[in-house]
Amino acid sequence: MTEWEKARAGLLYNANHDALLLEERAICKDLCFQYNRCRPSADGEQRRLLKKLLGEMGDRVVITPPFWCDYGKNIFIGHDFYANHNCIILDGAPVTFGDFVFIGPNCCFSTAGHPLDAGLRDEGLEFAHPISIGSHVWIGANVTVLPGITIGNGAVIGAGSVVTRDVPENVIAAGNPCRVLREITDADRQRYKQI
Repeated sequence: MTEWEKARAGLLYNANHDALLLEERAICKDLCFQYNRCRPSADGEQRRLLKKLLGEMGDRVVITPPFWCDYGKNIFIGHDFYANHNCIILDGAPVTFGDFVFIGPNCCFSTAGHPLDAGLRDEGLEFAHPISIGSHVWIGANVTVLPGITIGNGAVIGAGSVVTRDVPENVIAAGNPCRVLREITDADRQRYKQI
């Protein structure tokens, strides 16, 4: 089994000494570098680079530079997606975003984790577990989402949260560790009614 196959299976793998993984990350980092150097007005060039970088992306996807990821091809983005400055996606495993997802600045989505045993870490071993973000999700500034997390449709994650466990649909969750504060209700919809 290759190191890439181990990663895809959620097993411990060595990302630091495998020639294929090192090459894949180098290609990805070069594409991120090119993307981050684009003029803000160069929408067409940004979209071309994102299409080359990401596994899949829908219509009306905006990622405000700088943006960094490990492989790119494990990132799957739906329609009407916005990520603000300094988004980091460590995609050793798939990271999936639904439609109408809005991400504040300085957010990190990390599928990568390391063994608690120092000996295994010293060998360069790590694991990668998928992250899934539903549709109609708002993630505030400075949020970190850890390996294996699912955030349900319609959820709001408060700024500064560290998401260590799954978040159900249609709730407000916040904190370190992130926890559900309450459900989103019709009163929340009424609060922002326009005259």
